[in-house]
Amino acid sequence: MGARGIGDNPGVPPVPLSLDTTPEIERLQIERWRQMSPTEKAAIVSGLTQAVFDLALAGVRMRHPEASAREQFLRLALIVLGSDLARRVYPEIDATNLR
Repeated sequence: MGARGIGDNPGVPPVPLSLDTTPEIERLQIERWRQMSPTEKAAIVSGLTQAVFDLALAGVRMRHPEASAREQFLRLALIVLGSDLARRVYPEIDATNLR
């Protein structure tokens, strides 16, 4: 099995998920994903999502070490939601002149 084609179509050449993983390890990884329950998969996605938020907030803190916790939150909202939606949800962004 190893590398797979789009939709596992035998007519499509296999495309590896990652160039730094051997086909055997990739096969085992895919096999494990298929064995996981929806709850296990959701827990992994949730953990990865939290890690992304944590990294984004760490970046905000690194770029703006003087910012208050609220300003850091608003800056994170700009990153996560995009400028238009963040400004609609948090009108104080305009009052503080955050970019």
